[in-house]
Amino acid sequence: MTNKFSFILVLTSLLFACNNQQDNTQKIERTNDTSNKKDMTTDNLSDFGKRYAQAWCSQKPDSVALFFSENGSLTVNNGTPAVGREAISKVAESFMVAFPDMIVSMDSIPTTPKGIEFHWTLTGTNTGPKGTGKKVKISGFELWQLDDKGLIKQSQGSFDADEYNRQLKYGVDK
Repeated sequence: MTNKFSFILVLTSLLFACNNQQDNTQKIERTNDTSNKKDMTTDNLSDFGKRYAQAWCSQKPDSVALFFSENGSLTVNNGTPAVGREAISKVAESFMVAFPDMIVSMDSIPTTPKGIEFHWTLTGTNTGPKGTGKKVKISGFELWQLDDKGLIKQSQGSFDADEYNRQLKYGVDK
């Protein structure tokens, strides 16, 4: 009798586990379906933004570039666009070298008629080569256009360059 009970218990557990696995697979498929704009503008988009911010903190420039499509572009303050993952990685590296203790946090990620805005705050100490040793805290945002795979195909970044340069010279508190 106990063998039959054990068998039924194991069979029920397997069926329950398979149903949960199927539910989780469906959730993952829905999460990866970027054609559904509602999904990309809620929890999935927030998660994407948080992971993107973490990549900027990683001291691994290629981690940032992987959020972009292969021919994606990143423009900072109307400068020359960095096109392609290799060029984007070099832009990320320049900030990572200048601020070895850099922390980028996501402040918000609203969807606007122009695109998705990734609002961020960068804090760090400029101790890289030829650094000033001054602490910097600057906020800005990137205006994103995503491709059909949910990767960034175009990012136009913007922050107050005058305030950034002032902080590089005098620090955040002055």
